[in-house]
Amino acid sequence: MTEIGDTTQNPKMARIQGFLTSRRGVLRDYFTAISGSAGRLVFSLAYFVALANTLSIADFGLFATASAAGVMLSRILAFGFISALYRVATVRPKLIGAFTGGFILLGLLSLPVLWLAGWLTFALFFAGDMTAWIFAAVVFAEALLWRPVELAVIVNNGMAKFGRAAILVIMGTLLRALAALAFIFWPVHDLAAWSNFYIAANAVSLIIAFAFFYPRQRLRFRPELYWRRLADSIYVAGAEVLFYLQMEFDKLLVLSIGGPHLAGIYAIVMRLVDLTAIPIRTFTMMLVQKMMRTPEMLARLGIRAMIESGVLVVSTLALAALAVVLYFFPRALGGNVSEAAPLVGLALLVPAFRNLVEYHAELLFARGQTLIRAVNLALLAGLKGILLWWALTRLTDTAGMVLSLNLVFAALYLASALLTYSMLKKPAKMF
Repeated sequence: MTEIGDTTQNPKMARIQGFLTSRRGVLRDYFTAISGSAGRLVFSLAYFVALANTLSIADFGLFATASAAGVMLSRILAFGFISALYRVATVRPKLIGAFTGGFILLGLLSLPVLWLAGWLTFALFFAGDMTAWIFAAVVFAEALLWRPVELAVIVNNGMAKFGRAAILVIMGTLLRALAALAFIFWPVHDLAAWSNFYIAANAVSLIIAFAFFYPRQRLRFRPELYWRRLADSIYVAGAEVLFYLQMEFDKLLVLSIGGPHLAGIYAIVMRLVDLTAIPIRTFTMMLVQKMMRTPEMLARLGIRAMIESGVLVVSTLALAALAVVLYFFPRALGGNVSEAAPLVGLALLVPAFRNLVEYHAELLFARGQTLIRAVNLALLAGLKGILLWWALTRLTDTAGMVLSLNLVFAALYLASALLTYSMLKKPAKMF
């Protein structure tokens, strides 16, 4: 008679046990990384609730839009050389010190370009609604303080130190949340006052990140290594700018067409959509690392379909659960958020399609097809701009505008899938 724990006489149980044993390390790494996302989700929600209900809706809309612009502009820093550091950390970690030197050098060289791009962005979208100083403060916090913190997270993830990366992510988000909570008790609740709190929180994050979390390697400058990879880094930087442009262009358009108050309502809805995407990004990050080592892993149609179906289902269920909570308890996240609560359920499919477009971009990055990725994202940014302009100028009510986003993002997903999977037939370009 076969004992319960005996797998020698039960080939099926032995295969299952062998599969789980072989995947134990992957599962451990995933749950370690997802813990960072879970912590970030909790503190991001606290940060969002505190800030959205302390600033006026118009000021929150201006800040959220300026922050989105800052995230986009931050990809110019070091001309995208962070991508080279990520690849080095993943496959040749002994070169981190040399490539960190390259990041610093290229970061300094990129500052004039970053300043010019920031000035153009301000002149086009923000000049009539906020001062140049406040906009510059937000971009400074995003591009020169928070982006290097992301570098420390990216390098730790590349070295498979997911626990350290998770702690750093949680710490950074916690500091922002604490700044927003402290801001509640500040006597002045305007954008000028909040920008100082925001700079302080990100500055502390930067100090902690490089004092305690960045790998201890001697800083070296090896220009011959940098120039060979500069073209690829510029492709990545361009693609990242375009990616965030097509991700955040809706906020800029809403601000331009509808003004700060409508931008605030829209920013609240989209921030709640963004929060549901945090766990999905952890899965995408680990998949990218796996593909860097084994680029042929997605050759089978069944695997690709399973991954996309999973992303769609999880993303949709996450926002649906949030919409149900806000339907029955519209003031659960505060008075200002309650004004946007009825609109959340109308954007039900937006997070799924957004996450899938982001997933497609990461597939091409993992395979080293950075120029193709940049071209694809440029086409998607143009398509999104056209579709959003059509929707925002023809739909006068906010509910109709939010509902139309499902169709806009569905069209973007179909275009992204066509562009991406047609390129997967080409050979991967590895580091």
